Formats: sequence, structure tokens, C-alpha cells
Amino acid sequence: MKIEHFKMERMQSTWENEVEYNLSESGVHPLTLREFLSGDELLEVQDIALGYSQSNGTPELREQIAGLYPGASPDNVLATSGSSEANYLITWSNIEPGDEVVFMMPNYMQMWGLVRGFGAALKPLWLKESLGWAPDFDELRTLVTPKTKLIIVTNPNNPTGAVLSGDSMSAIVEVAARVGAWIVADEIYQGAERVGKATPSFWGRYDRTIIVNGLSKAYGLPGVRIGWIVGPKELIAKTWPYHDYTTISPSILSDRIARIALSPVNREKILGRTRSIIQKNFSLLESWLNKRAELFSYVPPRAGAIAFIRYALKANSTELVTRLINEKSTLIVPGDHFEMDRYLRIGFGSEPAYLEHGLARVGELFAELKKTAR
Repeated sequence: MKIEHFKMERMQSTWENEVEYNLSESGVHPLTLREFLSGDELLEVQDIALGYSQSNGTPELREQIAGLYPGASPDNVLATSGSSEANYLITWSNIEPGDEVVFMMPNYMQMWGLVRGFGAALKPLWLKESLGWAPDFDELRTLVTPKTKLIIVTNPNNPTGAVLSGDSMSAIVEVAARVGAWIVADEIYQGAERVGKATPSFWGRYDRTIIVNGLSKAYGLPGVRIGWIVGPKELIAKTWPYHDYTTISPSILSDRIARIALSPVNREKILGRTRSIIQKNFSLLESWLNKRAELFSYVPPRAGAIAFIRYALKANSTELVTRLINEKSTLIVPGDHFEMDRYLRIGFGSEPAYLEHGLARVGELFAELKKTAR
């Protein structure tokens, strides 16, 4: 298997800890253990013997995760080392050369690269900015054929922050059921809504549904590295052996911390914190963008600490971001990393003062570029 260059992760890995202002992240400012663990829980974590954990996640963790999905049991759950491992295991265990995969775009590009690396034909389903970043379902119906193995969606979406309507979800299920395709629903931003109620899950809408989620985005716990797959018991049993060839098991510390975070009281508190950060910080970004309306246009994100912004200058997005790194020590994500040039993804989940200083650096570069473009 030959992998493609994962442009966004390479740029982030190279620069996110080097620049003064990193606005490339799609989650909120991470929690510390002291912010949600009690004193007794902190002491307990210190006394955990650092051995191997159960490779599919402890029964207690899988039971807690299953409780988030009506009708699910621990046998419907596989815990993973982050949702990125979940994506890898799903692709590896389901794709054969010659399969077709319909992939929502723009999107986080991990599964884009994996699907192509495993030899499947990838068909992009483009979200339409003119529709508020919703899909065109006439287009979806033409893309799906009897050879379609997976339909991959991210809901809420990265990078646009769009949320599928109930009618849109039903249409995707209808098209998948017509040919027996699996729906893979990455729901990692569920619970991080800026407006509206919690995003409904695809779980329970269709018997060939695979859910991916984890603690990295809505929960503000990316360093815990806990993700999960929820699916039919037979699918989970088929996928678990692939885990033996990757990380074997989640960290025993991470498993315990995840159980504490997912307890009903802590879960509501953590997600409430996330929504509060997103709502407050978006007003800062919105004000900044509106003052530069001649340069930027955007559809306000409904969820996630990210905004996908179109800019008016005639400059390649990676070249622009490279200048931003080198001249302003600030990192955002270029749109061509999502195969959409002339866009930028700006993360606004950091602490407010940090966000304002980072945006000021972006504004400085655009002001300079605007002068030279005259």
C-alpha cells in the first residue's frame, strides 16, 4: 500500500508547536485533568498500574459508550486510540481494490487518502456553499451504484461546520439502502453545536451504519486519545482483529479518564463548556470577518470551532498560509488541503485573547497583500 501525502496533517505536525499563534485546530482549548476529575479520582488515576488494558476497551467504557446510542450494547462498541485509528480500521477492514466509495467533500482527508491507498475508486459528493454547505441529492443518486461499498459523511462537517438536516440524513439512508452500501458517519463534532440542539446520530436509522466518534473535538480531550466505533455486532467482531495489528489497545490511563469524562454529570459539564467557548468565540471571529467583508465571505458554522472562509485575493491558499507562518508566526489551514483553493479554515476554539492576537496577525498579512494587489 502506498499512501498519499496527507497535506494538512503534515503542515500541522510541522508547524503547530513552532508558531506563536496556532489557529489551525478544529477543537476547543483542551481541558486539564483538574478541571473535571475530583480529588479522589486524581488520586485513583495516580495509583493505576500501567499495564495493558483490554484491547477493545474495558467493559465499563464500552457500556458507557453504548449508552449514548439507543439499543446498543458493549458488543456494538470497539474503543480505539483516537477516532483516527477508528477511521483506519474501518477502511482497512472494509475496502478491497475495485470497490467504490462516495465521500462527502470538503472533509477531513484521512479517509480520502486511505480509500485510495487501499485501491478503491473514490467519488466525491461535494457540499454546495450555495445550499449552506448541504449536498445535492440528485448528485448523490447518480454517484451511488451497486459497486458502492461505503458512503462516508462527517456530521457536523469539518471544515464547514454545517449540520445535515433530518431530510438530508433520510435521503442518504434511502440511497445507501437501495444498493446495500454502508454509511460511515464520523460524528466527532456532535455536542459542539453553536446553534440548535445536539446533532442527531445516524445510529438507529439504518442497519448498515458505522459510527465514529471520540473525545478529541467536542469533549476537548485530544490528548486522551480515545475514540470509538459503534456498529452491528458482526461488524465490530470483524473489525476487532484488525486492532491487533495497530495499537493493540487504548492506554489504560486513557480508558479510565474516558470513563470519568463520559459519566453523565461530567459529560454534560464538558459539552456545556465546549458550546460556551464556541458561542463566545464565534462572536469575536464574526466581528473580525465583518470588518473585512470586502476580503472574506462565509456561511456561519452551526457546529464545531471552525469556520470555512472564502477570500477575495488571487493567491493560492497554501502559498498564503506559508507566508503567514514565515512572516507572522501564525498557522491556519489552507483550503487546497481540502481540494478547495481560495478558502481558509480558521479554528476559533482557543482562549479569547489568544484568538484575538492570532486573528490580528492574519489581518496584518491580508492588509499587506491587499496593498500590493492594487
